[in-house]
Amino acid sequence: MENTDNFTLACPIPIAQYPQILLAHGGGGKLMHQLIDKMLAPTFGTTDIQHDAATFELPRGRVAFTTDSYVVRPLFFPGGDIGSIAVCGTVNDLAMAGARPLYLSAGFILEEGLAIESLWRVVQSMQATAQKAGVRIITGDTKVVDRGKGDGIFINTAGVGIIEHDLSISPKAVQPSDVLLLNGDIGRHGIAIMALREGLAFTHTIDSDVAPVADLVGQLLAAGIEIHCLRDLTRGGLATTLNEIAAASRKDIQIDESLIPVEEQVQGACEILGLDPLYVACEGRFVAFVPPQDADRALAIMQQHPLGVGACQIGSVTAETTGLVSLRSKIGVARIIDMLTGEQLPRIC
Repeated sequence: MENTDNFTLACPIPIAQYPQILLAHGGGGKLMHQLIDKMLAPTFGTTDIQHDAATFELPRGRVAFTTDSYVVRPLFFPGGDIGSIAVCGTVNDLAMAGARPLYLSAGFILEEGLAIESLWRVVQSMQATAQKAGVRIITGDTKVVDRGKGDGIFINTAGVGIIEHDLSISPKAVQPSDVLLLNGDIGRHGIAIMALREGLAFTHTIDSDVAPVADLVGQLLAAGIEIHCLRDLTRGGLATTLNEIAAASRKDIQIDESLIPVEEQVQGACEILGLDPLYVACEGRFVAFVPPQDADRALAIMQQHPLGVGACQIGSVTAETTGLVSLRSKIGVARIIDMLTGEQLPRIC
């Protein structure tokens, strides 16, 4: 039986009657209808479930649209779960485009034999995270695959947001002398997952940093900060993110290792596992490229927000156009930070 300490409401599906999801392909049958009618639609506040598409109105402005799929293993980990990542990941992708997230879809690939309690925990987590992020989950789908073919749950979310400013936030907007701001310590999400997988025990549990950052980005935009580029530090972490931006902008980026915050336990876990925290994924961290005249004000705004308490300046963009990222180490030695050829940590989002 799954631990149900995180439940905020009793599961609306009769667990005693259906201890597991055991459905044939195609998603038909009594239980699937119960999942939609009694669990998904009421939890997400979706009322018009008989149509094949949701209808909604958007405010005036440019629209941002994104989609992503989530296959994290294990499904539940310190600080989050596959449901919270599925919402935060898509909300944060919209925020990185400078958009205010509004609506999400949710597609569930469910493995035959999945415990109803596990699905309920995920659904509850998704709704709580959506409320925190200020978005609504308004449409979705469910499919069931053979036992052993789906690893519990896979989730796809797509999101729509509105862009309410005139900035063009992208790597191509990066300028020489831009300052790099980071909203907090790095590496916690990837290490929270790996510590659980490897059975590592620490004095204090390492929690994932998974969180929706759209409100923080919105405050920067509302204050008139001239943001040139935003990027969240997901797969590949800070180093990969900066390499992608440097390559796309054809600008060189310099960062200072002594300015990049890494929790002591995260650093220790990286040393045990042979990982570099610069390449470890985060789910609630981003870098902002802003002109130097806006840097102090932007940093002050970030540090006043719960998701930016540890915000700091970590580097700058140079006038060079080779598209390289260099790091000045803690002992003052400069080296090139390259992109990994493979994925350092699989199945972390």
